[in-house]
Amino acid sequence: MILRFANHIAEIDISGIRKSFEAAGADTINLGLGQPDFETPDHVKEAAIEAIREGFTGYTMNLGTAELRAAISEKFRQDNELEYSPGEIMVTSGASEALFLAIAAVVENGDEVLIGDPSFVSYSALTRITGGRPVSVPLDPDLKISPEDVAERITERTRALIVNSPNNPTGSVQTAEELRALADLADDHDFALVSDEVYEHMIYEGEHISPARYSDNVITVNAVSKTYSMTGWRLGYVAAHETALQNMLKIHQFTQASASSISQRAAQAAITGPQDCVTYMREVFKMRRDSLVKGLRDMGVELVRPDGAFYVFPYVGDGDAAASRLMNAGVVTVPGSAFGAHGARHIRISYAAAIEKIEEALERMKDIL
Repeated sequence: MILRFANHIAEIDISGIRKSFEAAGADTINLGLGQPDFETPDHVKEAAIEAIREGFTGYTMNLGTAELRAAISEKFRQDNELEYSPGEIMVTSGASEALFLAIAAVVENGDEVLIGDPSFVSYSALTRITGGRPVSVPLDPDLKISPEDVAERITERTRALIVNSPNNPTGSVQTAEELRALADLADDHDFALVSDEVYEHMIYEGEHISPARYSDNVITVNAVSKTYSMTGWRLGYVAAHETALQNMLKIHQFTQASASSISQRAAQAAITGPQDCVTYMREVFKMRRDSLVKGLRDMGVELVRPDGAFYVFPYVGDGDAAASRLMNAGVVTVPGSAFGAHGARHIRISYAAAIEKIEEALERMKDIL
């Protein structure tokens, strides 16, 4: 028997990030995968261990525990100047699930989702999985998404715009004025603005602004993954006004039921506990960024200095060829084409690695870049 598969799934390729990561050899320096190289803070680990000892190992409410959602609500108020009640927040299995729920709740077959090009690999794939059509919005010379370019691509089928600031893969940070203009477009044309804010605390110049300050049409996605070095805990959350959240809840109930109880208790400790671990990581990332940017510029490599996240997205002419040659030299990077056609002349370099590894990688890069 030959199984038949859905056409819209056949159109999706395996993530270019994972391909690069899994092709790495034993002697390579991995600057490909986007996860902090720090340990999860001890007080977070202890909270999870205590939850296990208490027997807190069953299902939780579909939306997540009341205590965690209250903590997230207060976090939004303090950090983002947003008034999301606990009833407008849902805990998910990572930001990946939150993104899927946000897109699936608003997109039908043939609907269009506006996506920056280049952008994080999941956005186009999740749009296709839900039957939608990704519409590419080329980034401007500063590697940001322009409200004017978005406006040119809005049609009667537009159902969502995805914004990621700080951005993966570019490290760019949108200004308050840009985000307000994008939020105004969502209001004027009645589509959802999905704001992916997982790198919000990794900003070195400028400030993080949540576009939900400006519009009720915003769905805010976040996670503890990058902020607290908890990628493997798979704990994210999504916030939106009640009608939008209830529609996302319908999908979450039948595909996931609830996020891990242990991870929820750990996330509660992370969000409500001491934040010096976040400050420390941000300071280290900035030092690494400065070292990597200087090293690349000393080689004559053209790049826009990233203001956030932990990626540099230099121009190398042919990203696929450069990434392949760097792999042969023992340095894993990701070809920019993995993030969209307009990234093809770039590579993404992650500086979520020890400074010694970054310096050694720069030495190996010299003959190639």
